[in-house]
Amino acid sequence: MPPLPTIQPGFELNLWFLFAALAIDAVVGDPDWLWRRLPHPVTWFGALIGWLDRRLNRTPPAEGDRAADRLRRILGVVAIALLVAIAWFAGAAIEALLGRIDFGFLAIPVIASVFLASRSLYDHVARVRDAFAEGGLRAARQAVSMIVGRDPESLDAAGVSRAAIESTAENFSDGVVAPALWFAVFGLPGLFAYKMINTADSMIGHRTARHLAFGWGAARLDDLVNLPASRLAGFLIVMAAPFVGTSIGTSFVVMLDNAGKHRSPNAGWPEAAMAGALDLALAGPRRYGALMVEDPFLNPAGRTDAGPGDITRALKVLKVATILGATLTVIIALWLRS
Repeated sequence: MPPLPTIQPGFELNLWFLFAALAIDAVVGDPDWLWRRLPHPVTWFGALIGWLDRRLNRTPPAEGDRAADRLRRILGVVAIALLVAIAWFAGAAIEALLGRIDFGFLAIPVIASVFLASRSLYDHVARVRDAFAEGGLRAARQAVSMIVGRDPESLDAAGVSRAAIESTAENFSDGVVAPALWFAVFGLPGLFAYKMINTADSMIGHRTARHLAFGWGAARLDDLVNLPASRLAGFLIVMAAPFVGTSIGTSFVVMLDNAGKHRSPNAGWPEAAMAGALDLALAGPRRYGALMVEDPFLNPAGRTDAGPGDITRALKVLKVATILGATLTVIIALWLRS
């Protein structure tokens, strides 16, 4: 009987696994029939984050109580450190278990694909575009409310379109490039740790009275782990610009000139690159519930009258940028083998 294939864990192998995971995600995405029957792994992360939030963040915040704020910040740092450790060792345990099973390594890209969101992002944004034709502005507002946090009733057709396009750019970085990058570098432990950090930031990394101090560590760590991915995501969007009629140079200059205007140290890179690729002015003033955010426009010289056709162009950028990222993965893997 011939010996069973063995694998040597490492960066090169992770790259091939990543390419397979991207392909699986492109074909399968997040099937509703599956996640209606099974809890998505990210919901397990969310349940653990929520439990620690309830256990460690129970004292109501008191305005001006610096000692209490310091304690809440320390407890928040302890919480995010514990969460990352749990996620890391869970990923390492799964990799070790699969390594003991004949052909178990084939499950690694399948598991990794669950944490990549290129197909689901495309589908959610496409629903906003399609809603314009199927139900008009009201339907489009309802569709965009599923992917952005701002008040959809305050948005006109151009505002809905810009919100969908901004979400496409930002989530390409957070939902595709960042998990792919940390999986390539550290395998399932890195992927699980990143998704735990990103989920924690979305749940407790808010500047609210309850989470301003407690969520500080999660928010800062999320900024750190997304820093390289956001620049890479911006670069991939820039490289996709010619596929929607804009030069690489134009999109690149817009990205460099405008990324720093965004209130996030990371989101500005893919959003500014997308603004340059589509010749649109993105971000700018917008409303989140009762809160009005007076942010500057990214690419203020661009158009503000975005429409469904621009959402289609943004989706094309997303598709091409994802393919370019997968191609880059193969090129690096082949270079390492040579």
